[in-house]
Amino acid sequence: MSKLDIVIIPDQRLKQKSEVVASVDGSIRRLLDDMLETMYAAPGIGLAAVQVGVMQRVVTIDVSKEEDKREPLFLVNPEIVWSSEELSTYEEGCLSIPDYYEVVERPAKVGVRYLDRHGETRELEAEGLLATCLQHEIDHLDGVLFIDHLSKLKRDRVMKKFQKQARLKEQGLA
Repeated sequence: MSKLDIVIIPDQRLKQKSEVVASVDGSIRRLLDDMLETMYAAPGIGLAAVQVGVMQRVVTIDVSKEEDKREPLFLVNPEIVWSSEELSTYEEGCLSIPDYYEVVERPAKVGVRYLDRHGETRELEAEGLLATCLQHEIDHLDGVLFIDHLSKLKRDRVMKKFQKQARLKEQGLA
C-alpha cells in the first residue's frame, strides 16, 4: 500500500464526472487499499478516487470512531437508489478543501447499491453520519463538491481563497 497525493480545489478534475469501473480486478483492489491508507493518514472518513486524481467511480469510507475498531467500506460504482424525504444536517469538511467546514442539509437516510472489493453486488441502507458520508463521496464521483450545496456567496468566497492559494503556490510564494 502507498499513500497518494490528495487533489485540492481549484483543480478542475474535482468538477468532472468519474468513469464507471468495468470490472473489479487487482488494480482496483490496490487502488482501494492505497485510498484507504491515504484516507486514514489524512485523516478523513471518506475518499473518492477523483480526490487522488483517478477518474473512476471508486470510494472508501470508514466512520468508525476508534482506530482499533476500524470498519472500512469499499464501494465500486456506488449509486444512490433511494433517499428519504426526511432531512438532516451535518457539519461537513473535505480532504480536497482543507480546513473548511460548513453545515450541509441532505436526506437523512439513503439506500446505496455498489460492487464490493470482490466485484459482488451489495446494497446498503444508511442513516446518520454514514448516510451523509455516502452522499458526499458519491457527489464527488459526479463532480459535485459539498460547497456546491452552499449559498453562492459562501461557495464563491471559498473558491476565491483556494484560487489565491493556488496562484501563490504556482509563483513559489506559498
